[in-house]
Amino acid sequence: MDDVTGVFGDVADLYDDVRPDYPSELADLVRAYHGGTPDAVAEIGAGTGKGTAVLLRLGAPVTCVEPDARMAARLTARFPQARVVTSTFERWRPPAGGVPLIACALAWHWLDPATRNRRAHDALIPGGTLAVFGHKYDYADPGQSRALDGFFRSAVPTAPERPAGWFHRDISDSGLFTDIQATHLHRDIPLPTERYLQLVATFGPYRTLGPQDRTRGMAALRRLVDGLDAPVVLRLRTTLVLGRRPTDAGR
Repeated sequence: MDDVTGVFGDVADLYDDVRPDYPSELADLVRAYHGGTPDAVAEIGAGTGKGTAVLLRLGAPVTCVEPDARMAARLTARFPQARVVTSTFERWRPPAGGVPLIACALAWHWLDPATRNRRAHDALIPGGTLAVFGHKYDYADPGQSRALDGFFRSAVPTAPERPAGWFHRDISDSGLFTDIQATHLHRDIPLPTERYLQLVATFGPYRTLGPQDRTRGMAALRRLVDGLDAPVVLRLRTTLVLGRRPTDAGR
């Protein structure tokens, strides 16, 4: 998770403003799966608190682990009731005995793929819940989808392409969790040009470009969006994956 430190800090306020919130019903789904309100929650890669807003609805104490100090500061300002730890997941030490619920919102891909499932498993109490959720961005209009996807593949050819809900398979394939469930929620979000460009300016592949490439890329994207027949309408797919650490008796 060290690679994420500094990627979003320069745009922490913009990130918090323009990134879509999560549906509030995610909290109900997590609570029902867990079997009630957990005694405590740890959120990994909390950013500015987009996922924290959902987790606080559970009514449990929330500890947020976030490696970027500027993102952590924005998170603290938004949610002073949460405990914020400025650390990577890999360096964070969970409390003795483990945590009843560990969550991660749109940050699973930033964690070390060789260790993320094992670390989450070991940080949970036996029978504890893992909740991983995130958005997949697409477009309501097929023509817009083809044009914009083609642009991003050309502008950032090294950006990884992950299918919707890829972390469902990642968690399942680890073999460390039981009773794995996935829920998908969909909504369309129309965005004026400036708002859409601001959103793109917070995307990880864009943030990792050099300053000149970012400037040129944004100018080219503006020309493309201005030439579309209609305003951009995001088709947002939110996936929630839930799993359980087996109890000692079931291992």
